[in-house]
Amino acid sequence: MTSDRRLPLSAVLITRNAAGQLAGCLASVAFCDEIVVVDSGSEDATVEIAGRCGARVIQSEWRGFGPQKQFAVAQASHDWVLCIDADERVSESLQESIRAMLIAPTLAAYRFPRCNRFMGRYLRHGEGYPDWSLRLFDRRAARWSDDPVHEKVIAGGEIGTLHGDLLHESAESLETYLAKQNRYSSLAANEALARGERASVLHLLLSPLLRFIKFYFLRLGLLDGLPGLVHILVGCGASFAKYAKMLTFQKSDQ
Repeated sequence: MTSDRRLPLSAVLITRNAAGQLAGCLASVAFCDEIVVVDSGSEDATVEIAGRCGARVIQSEWRGFGPQKQFAVAQASHDWVLCIDADERVSESLQESIRAMLIAPTLAAYRFPRCNRFMGRYLRHGEGYPDWSLRLFDRRAARWSDDPVHEKVIAGGEIGTLHGDLLHESAESLETYLAKQNRYSSLAANEALARGERASVLHLLLSPLLRFIKFYFLRLGLLDGLPGLVHILVGCGASFAKYAKMLTFQKSDQ
């Protein structure tokens, strides 16, 4: 039930074959006044689980991450929306921060730290934390970008910061994670080329190196042990793959 002291809030998700993770996610947003799930043709029990958890389920074709999330936001009944993925959980401390903010919002968009679980360990440094995520906003003043991958929320004014972690509980194997990074690097390469960007051998060599120095040494990823090292190296590999794919396309286009 909505407290008469705060603004109503809609939790918004996009899903496809998320049955193994969805129940925990929806339980963590039960404090919201509405849960909207936009599903794009799940073949598992995703829709049934969402219904059992009290969500309003809408079936819609896939548009790409940014457009799909913006479509989901537009389906919400309330202007304040909390966007979350099926493998994420809103911690109790973050729930408290959100409730308190909605009593009297001073800004139209808020970010909070995301804590990523990787190879069985929550990462607290490097690229895995704080991984600032802007997911809570007034849809009248902010929206998702149209990017098909690496989408982001675009807000015109100042961004607030809330206390409490968004827990990323990804249960995927390292093999699955690597395959996903390969797909993402292809999408990122195509998107960059569509914007008119061009890659060079310098990008290919320096981007992974500078990324490693930034996250492993400057952002102390070394303190996260082997999971932290592997997480950062996979990111460096994805950066290398993106520019390698761009160079391959540029060469074939000559």
